[in-house]
Amino acid sequence: MEATVARQVQPEERDLVLLERLAEARSRLEAEIAKRVIGQQAVVEGLLTALLANGHALLVGVPGLAKTLLISTLAEALELKFSRIQFTPDLMPSDITGTEVLEEDRATGKRHFRFVRGPVFANVVLADEINRTPPKTQAALLQAMQERAVTVAGETIPLEPPFFVLATQNPIEQEGTYPLPEAQLDRFMLELRIGYPTREEEERVALQTTGAEQPEIEPVLGAAELIELQGLVRRVPAPPSLVAYAVRLARATRPEDEAAPELVRRYVSWGAGPRASQYLVLGAKARAAMAGRAMPTYEDVRAVAPLVLRHRVVTNFQAEADGRSAADVVEELIESSRAWT
Repeated sequence: MEATVARQVQPEERDLVLLERLAEARSRLEAEIAKRVIGQQAVVEGLLTALLANGHALLVGVPGLAKTLLISTLAEALELKFSRIQFTPDLMPSDITGTEVLEEDRATGKRHFRFVRGPVFANVVLADEINRTPPKTQAALLQAMQERAVTVAGETIPLEPPFFVLATQNPIEQEGTYPLPEAQLDRFMLELRIGYPTREEEERVALQTTGAEQPEIEPVLGAAELIELQGLVRRVPAPPSLVAYAVRLARATRPEDEAAPELVRRYVSWGAGPRASQYLVLGAKARAAMAGRAMPTYEDVRAVAPLVLRHRVVTNFQAEADGRSAADVVEELIESSRAWT
């Protein structure tokens, strides 16, 4: 069936030129980020995938793994406005979206309200430890993620594109946190897990960060060109057979689906929704485009599937008793899906 995927109408000549430009920009972006961030290539690839697909990403990792540095460096290489929101239990929705302040005109004595924009009015927003703030405040950011606009005093204000949210969570600490509900987790296109560096990488980190030099980042893309490349990803053709495979994979995570395997029926209480099917196809398109390819393959779908599915699959008590995580179930499901193609 891989051959069927390849035998499709090719994109227009202009799009082929843009594909070459995107593949070149991807290499340059990775090189610029590597000036400051050692390792984490898989995480960088995931961030670029979400960014080009116009989605959002959830980063899961313990403190001290250069998450903030990674995101700020990416924004700098793209010449985008970056903001960081530190989520705390006392954070209010207005601390994210902004608030109206009462001002008085000294000349006339008249008073009027002026809207002061919050940190969400940026191109790249880092929501640090999003699970440390109550659901009411979480919802303020999640509305902006979904609608790409904020509502203040009954007025809806659109956010300037491109708009990219990266939220972080600490997987270890649970005390004093407010876990994101499944419906809110579904707003994130990808879940990226950041691990500790290797010994060699950590030695390079220690050497680089204790020196006097701070590497300069050269801009690779601007906002306008990034938006154009996001449109290119949308235009990458996805064969019906590939779409059918992605949908079947997403539906296979649902225990009530008639085609669900025994593994899912045994260990899963809640599977991925239709948004997962969309993101599997879109992620595969972005991955193919970043490689300079005019069409995604089944391998592209399988590559993004763990990042798309594992935070959307809720396991049951049986899985906990048997020591099986959502990631384990997803990985086994992806491996068995090879027989479908």
